[in-house]
Amino acid sequence: MDASTTRERIVVAAAELLAEGGREAVSTRAVSAAAGIQAPTIYRLFGDKQGLLDAVAAHGMAEYLHGKTARAQEPDPVEDLRRGWDLHVGFGLAHPALYALAFGEPRPGVESPAERQSAAVLGAMIGRIAEAGRLRVSEERAAHLVHATGRGITLTLIGMAPERRDPALPEFARESVIATIATDGPARTAAGAGPVPTAVTLRAHLPGLTMLTEAERGLLREWLDRVAAEERAAPAST
Repeated sequence: MDASTTRERIVVAAAELLAEGGREAVSTRAVSAAAGIQAPTIYRLFGDKQGLLDAVAAHGMAEYLHGKTARAQEPDPVEDLRRGWDLHVGFGLAHPALYALAFGEPRPGVESPAERQSAAVLGAMIGRIAEAGRLRVSEERAAHLVHATGRGITLTLIGMAPERRDPALPEFARESVIATIATDGPARTAAGAGPVPTAVTLRAHLPGLTMLTEAERGLLREWLDRVAAEERAAPAST
């Protein structure tokens, strides 16, 4: 059996243990027995237990994100973000141990494979809003706010007994975030919208400005980023 097949078998075995008994159940001894391998194999393929846990989280998130990205996109990119938010919270509540493993234990300066996968999908959603001219803050700030708030809400609900959960809480948080980062519609991005949304929209379209050289696009990117940095001084309209 080659290394990739053995690795997959170990990850699947560990994922099943995680789903059944939580993180405490994912010991090297238990995983070795479930996968039918010797413990040194785990260290050889994953480096250490944290490497194995990162692989398990990435495996679970990859399956979830595949289904999320395979679905048809909503024509309205903001509505698509709403749907993505709801799927994210729903996934966390349906798979609490996996979600807590992927998002519940941040390590300073370290982004896990699962977090990178999730960030890429969220970044694409935010990018669509920017391209539509409906983003009032920079793509980076919007993505960070959506991720931080969605993760916080989901972990909060996971930590509560089901009967104590407020089912409306995710929607309140979602709409608060959307009101902060997005405009109501394309008409809001006309000349009166101000320089920040305009800069963010043009920044999103930079890759398509092939009439400019790479150096010119780099300079324009720097200017637009500087304009977008003024977003903190631009209050959201109600």
